[in-house]
Amino acid sequence: MTRNRSLSPHARALLAILAESGSRWAHGYDLCQRAGIKSGTLYPLLIRLEKQGYLEAEWQSPAEPGRPPRHAYRLTSTGRALALENPPLGSAGGTKLSEGLA
Repeated sequence: MTRNRSLSPHARALLAILAESGSRWAHGYDLCQRAGIKSGTLYPLLIRLEKQGYLEAEWQSPAEPGRPPRHAYRLTSTGRALALENPPLGSAGGTKLSEGLA
């Protein structure tokens, strides 16, 4: 039996932000700030979406010497489709999201 659950408002907001970023990589801290999601919610969500094949992730070398590597994320093609099917709830972001994915 396939479980059919709707996405949480946090997941929808995160997908919209990643979709607006296009093919650019986004870092977790920036995603926390832009989505207004606390890290304790964001990182499990990122891990789950990556395991489901909606995100790809990589470690990136620091831009400044002495800084730690950063984990970066971006949507896969199936993630972009999921973002289009699930725009943020209660916002007009759907139009902007559609434009960013076209």
